[in-house]
Amino acid sequence: MDFSWLADPFYQEYLLEGFVNTLWLVAVSAVGGLILAVAVAMARLKGPRPLAWFVHGFTTVMRGTPLLVQLFFFYYGVGRLLEGIPGIQDSLIWPILRDPFFYGALTFILSVGAYSGEVLRGALLSVPPGEREAGRAFGMSPFQVFIRLWLPRAVQLCLPTLTGEMILLLKSVPLVSTIALMDLLQAANIIRDETFLVYEPLMLIAGIYLAMTMVLTLVLRQVERHFPGMQPTRHRWLPLRGKERIPCKS
Repeated sequence: MDFSWLADPFYQEYLLEGFVNTLWLVAVSAVGGLILAVAVAMARLKGPRPLAWFVHGFTTVMRGTPLLVQLFFFYYGVGRLLEGIPGIQDSLIWPILRDPFFYGALTFILSVGAYSGEVLRGALLSVPPGEREAGRAFGMSPFQVFIRLWLPRAVQLCLPTLTGEMILLLKSVPLVSTIALMDLLQAANIIRDETFLVYEPLMLIAGIYLAMTMVLTLVLRQVERHFPGMQPTRHRWLPLRGKERIPCKS
């Protein structure tokens, strides 16, 4: 095994750029996807029928087609289509529209929104109606009931599943190497082409992704553990006659 190339600043720069782009892509896609998931779930449950049908079609297409095909569609299809619009290349948003990072993030946001939106929709349906009625009985507006009661309770129910979605998102990021975006896999491919080493760059990237997955898993596990309502129930013991004791929720 030859890892002497790791001391070369030229390759270190590639790896650092790929690592930073990977982290940014995961962060942007996770936040944007979860926000979209809430909108998808509410459109399916409370939106007008045409909007609910449209959102249902969106989730069906996004969940029924390969992620790589969606990435190619937005980058090579939509991206090339935008190039042909008169004046678009002279506009202020053109630097964003020509950046492969934009299309990678857009694809992952839509994918996470479609998958997590259906998960969240099922969780919202699982919340007992009595909890929402109790909020309305206390004088809360429908928006307050949703923000303070319904949505947090639904997230509590599906949080482990959403955690799995975030881990799958991290492991899907290497697909962006196919659209010339510098991520960790793209950096490894460049190093392989220039050093003619096949296994060492891939082993390094696999180790980095394994470490990132472990860190993300630990962070999300802490989120689950400290999320309201997810803590294990603590009991205090009430003494009875003799040596018998019964647990009582504190």
